Amino acid sequence: QVQLVESGGGLVQAGGSLRLSCAASGSIFSIDGMGWYRQAPGKSRELVAAITTGGSSDYADSVKGRFTISRDNAKNTVALQMNSLKPEDTAVYYCHANIRRLTSRTYYDYWGQGTQVTVSS
Repeated sequence: QVQLVESGGGLVQAGGSLRLSCAASGSIFSIDGMGWYRQAPGKSRELVAAITTGGSSDYADSVKGRFTISRDNAKNTVALQMNSLKPEDTAVYYCHANIRRLTSRTYYDYWGQGTQVTVSS
């Protein structure tokens, strides 16, 4: 079994910073891509940032220059540093990872439980 556990959400004023962390655990053989998605009330889930095993990253246009994604392959963790936060960043943030289990030859998508980020104006 594989789990993704997130931490670091909360309430912050506009212009502030938060750091989200996510740790993957369980019967993991290897992890391919990792990333963060978010879903605001009444909206569909959207990609915020993604990072490959080699460290190449991609960001939604709305967060470029403000958010930074990083990962530690040895610890199976991914983090999202969020600076200059805006009220429109308010959403539930979900960690995502593409994981191959010890008992599988196939990679599957796994999701964290979500962590609330609220930015007040």
